[in-house]
Amino acid sequence: MFEDLFQYKRVNLEKLEPFGFIKNEDIYRYEIDILDCEFHLVVTIDTNLKLDTTLIEKTTQEEYILYKTHASGEYVGKIRDAVKSVLQDILDQCYYQSLFMSEQAQNIIEYVRKTYGDELEFLWDKYPRNAIFRHQENKKWYGAMLSVSKRKLGISSDEIVEILDLRNSFEKVEKIVDHKKYYPGWHMNKKYWYTIILDGSISLKDIYKCIDESYQMTK
Repeated sequence: MFEDLFQYKRVNLEKLEPFGFIKNEDIYRYEIDILDCEFHLVVTIDTNLKLDTTLIEKTTQEEYILYKTHASGEYVGKIRDAVKSVLQDILDQCYYQSLFMSEQAQNIIEYVRKTYGDELEFLWDKYPRNAIFRHQENKKWYGAMLSVSKRKLGISSDEIVEILDLRNSFEKVEKIVDHKKYYPGWHMNKKYWYTIILDGSISLKDIYKCIDESYQMTK
């Protein structure tokens, strides 16, 4: 029932224990009584950073699950609101907005920040999950991170994926574009730009090298 709360949000693990979570074998656990101690709420975050809740009715010591369903009624609504209030507090204090959620995207953003001191720039209000990297001196773009349908890359699927557009010489682009790991530049000049899907098909080491080459090409 609470997936929308955490859409495009990523947990900051360093803030969980100060908030009150207890770590045990890489699982974070937070417990609190709600609704005048009628229920005991347990919030867990696992190794995949997935958050889950368990609600125990204290008088029966049995799990209460109706708040996770589409059940309606004043009582279940009251319980759901109480759980949501706790989750909102966790969200406000322990999460940050991240429009790009894949692990590779997160690593790339951090690499560019540490290596070149650049942050993603979001230029289009209409497309909030599209952004670019560019030189601060000459304002030239050397990368674009986007969310698109695979079908737009010529793949027979409507799955939305995160991609990285990078620049290189015409000879290099012509050589590496294979429509399997490297694709023609999405929404870019396909003579000089190519696209990588950030799904692990290309190692981070190779992607970092591609970013460095793109940066030098536009320096």
